[in-house]
Amino acid sequence: MKLFHSHSSPFVRKVMVAAQELGLAERLELLPSAVHPVKRDRSVLAQHPLAQVPTLILDTGESLADSRVICEYLDAEAGGRLFPAQGPARWRALNEQSTADGVLDAALLIRYELTARPESERSAAWIEGQTAKIESALAWFEEGSDERADRVDIGTIALACALGYLDLRFSDIAWRDDAPDLAAWFARFEERPSMVATRPPAG
Repeated sequence: MKLFHSHSSPFVRKVMVAAQELGLAERLELLPSAVHPVKRDRSVLAQHPLAQVPTLILDTGESLADSRVICEYLDAEAGGRLFPAQGPARWRALNEQSTADGVLDAALLIRYELTARPESERSAAWIEGQTAKIESALAWFEEGSDERADRVDIGTIALACALGYLDLRFSDIAWRDDAPDLAAWFARFEERPSMVATRPPAG
């Protein structure tokens, strides 16, 4: 399998953490791709109309896009360990993944506003609105810290990748101050071999 990859993409990292946890990382050939909100990588576009990373090319030649789809495919390939099959555990993991991905969506919208737009065209209200989404989501995760414990599934992986991205790109957001239990959980989770192996370069 081939994966269009960028070290700076938190969604790519989520796929790579899942692959590491599932023992599939060695089966992925990484294809470097530039990530930009308005300039599409033609090599990725040739495989999928959205031209986004991550995009996974299967051994059959078919392509899958979106980290949620790719992670679930990899989980199925490995026998189903990160996506609970049914019941409350499944909906909890999927809801956590969706909320963590929402944190990343908001963070990326802020970053694009700051890096892809001229300063004169940037919207402070837009940035404040996206920041508010991040803050309310982290407060929600803080409330659920007790039951998270040492669970490893797609929900906790997505959350860890979101927090890692905030640390990488938004060090001015002192999220640990308002979420000490979440911070303690993340300090443990980010030392997992899968997280260490996929840690993006600083800067």
